[in-house]
Amino acid sequence: MTAVESDAIRRIEAEAISSRFARGWHCLGPAEKFKDGKPHTVHAFGQKLVVFTGGDGKTNVLDAYCRHMGGDLSQGTVKGDEIACPFHDWRWGGDGRCKKIPYSRRVPLRARTAAFPTMEKNQLLFVWNDPEGKQPPDDVTIPVIEGVGRDDWTQWRWTEQIVHTNAREVIDNVVDMAHFFYIHNSFPTYFKNIFEGQTAIQIMKGKSRPDARRDDGGGKGPRMLGNTSVAAYHGPSFMIDELTYHYEGYDLTSILINCHYPIDENSFSLHSGIIVQHSDKLPAAAAEATAEKLSTFILAGFQQDVEIWKNKTRIDNPLLCEEDGPVYQLRRWYEQFYVDVADVTPEMTDRFEYEIDTTRPVESWEREVEENLKRREAEEARA
Repeated sequence: MTAVESDAIRRIEAEAISSRFARGWHCLGPAEKFKDGKPHTVHAFGQKLVVFTGGDGKTNVLDAYCRHMGGDLSQGTVKGDEIACPFHDWRWGGDGRCKKIPYSRRVPLRARTAAFPTMEKNQLLFVWNDPEGKQPPDDVTIPVIEGVGRDDWTQWRWTEQIVHTNAREVIDNVVDMAHFFYIHNSFPTYFKNIFEGQTAIQIMKGKSRPDARRDDGGGKGPRMLGNTSVAAYHGPSFMIDELTYHYEGYDLTSILINCHYPIDENSFSLHSGIIVQHSDKLPAAAAEATAEKLSTFILAGFQQDVEIWKNKTRIDNPLLCEEDGPVYQLRRWYEQFYVDVADVTPEMTDRFEYEIDTTRPVESWEREVEENLKRREAEEARA
């Protein structure tokens, strides 16, 4: 390499954001909130949708605009198993067909609108999106989460917020070990990724930072020592994190959901949910209180990410060091959800494993923590 080449400034590359939205199951949140007999507005996949539950108990998702004269179905009324347009009372079924026009003898044969497949699992509502318009394959689904609905676990604590950037920023976190230390006051000591098929896994072990000034969600009581996390994306937007917090004398077992759905190319709805298992050390009332604190703590962590996303630029050719993780391999895995099924290649889905050598990061971070504690001690002595 010549001196000129080595001194060259690396240019940031960023292609235009795809107008496609990822193929797969997307979580709209707890299913129960859509079962109140009213239509709900959801902005997703670059369009306005209406979500409603009919008298038959099935929750449906349709394009929000009536094909008759453009009335907004999300402002309409649920009548029986259909959603009635507020403009002329045309009745639309969950399959997208117009079932009845009260003032007409017959329904036009072409009276159909866009209907999205739905699925309820783990007390959550999912909607299927496919740019090719195909139905979801039987082998593409969301796994059952142990503990949901059981008496020895808490109910979902759920949060939602809108983030004004492209959803790929969320996915990059799967391989980004270092940001946990600098952004989330965590201290990773072990970090590994596994990509295979439609699943991307992050395995992380960490210890608490003694220099971090924050509430770790546990409140008063035993000190939190660290955590173990096995987080898996199932498809492009739904992550299940088996998250164990290690306290002095006991472990706290929880399930964290990190999921999103795209609103448009430049914004998405970010959701998080958590359930906590009861135990001898954590009876029902204490578990509920802990789940609430952890939910607040996790939401604060998301806000730290959001602040970064709001101010950073999109970069397709990041300049990486060896401890940065397999960013390019992750993005290749993620690409499978944005191309036609016929164009999915083996390199997008073949098994790939990568474990980061944490020796250098841990040594560096331990020195930084020690320096921070000495600085704090000196500040307190001067106060």
